[in-house]
Amino acid sequence: ATAAVAARRAPLDADALVEAVRHRSHEQFYAGPLAEYCSSIAISSWEGLWCRYEGESAEQIALRGWAPGYRLASWRLALADLGVADDALAAELAERFGVERRARHHTYADARPGLAALRATGVPMGLLTNGSSCLQREKLEASGLGDLFDVIVVAGDRGIRKPDPDAFLHVASLLGADPAQTVMIGDNPVSDIEGALSAGMRPIWCDRDGARLPAHLADVHRITTMDELLAATVGFRRPS
Repeated sequence: ATAAVAARRAPLDADALVEAVRHRSHEQFYAGPLAEYCSSIAISSWEGLWCRYEGESAEQIALRGWAPGYRLASWRLALADLGVADDALAAELAERFGVERRARHHTYADARPGLAALRATGVPMGLLTNGSSCLQREKLEASGLGDLFDVIVVAGDRGIRKPDPDAFLHVASLLGADPAQTVMIGDNPVSDIEGALSAGMRPIWCDRDGARLPAHLADVHRITTMDELLAATVGFRRPS
């Protein structure tokens, strides 16, 4: 939507602008002074274009001050790549992108029913996600799923990201759960599936796209929608 606005204001192709800003934002982000910190908690350059960095750690405060210039430069350079020199338009797009992105949160229709069915069995449930704490919690609030979890841990809270087994073990500890009797449901083969295995948990892979796991993960239980979640966890739930 942001690129479409630009295309109405300047002689450029909206799809080409999307690709250009992806490239330029990635380039600027990982040349920035806090690239190592951002990598350590898995903040992506694309998220950097709209994250508010509301935490009070030294890193978040520094990012909060650095981000406006990063966003402006990303859009200005992307426009320039397409032959458009317009700093006012770049500033408008840098501001508009966050607004447009926040208006487009998407939650899978099967997410709440699937999680709620598991929640109804009485098992403790936690959520572990990478990224900046403020942005991930903002996404969770927009999803309407936050009330289903007893514990929510974001990589930015502790500076430890998936697939580090300590991140998984921390959530299990907060839940009072034995890792060996804990199920981890995720969609990323590395950060979720391998991370859970490294922490001694049973992973369940939510594969919505018909992808294939690497050979060494071929035995991992696979579901294609969250509607299958309740059945997939039978045997790991204590009798109610």
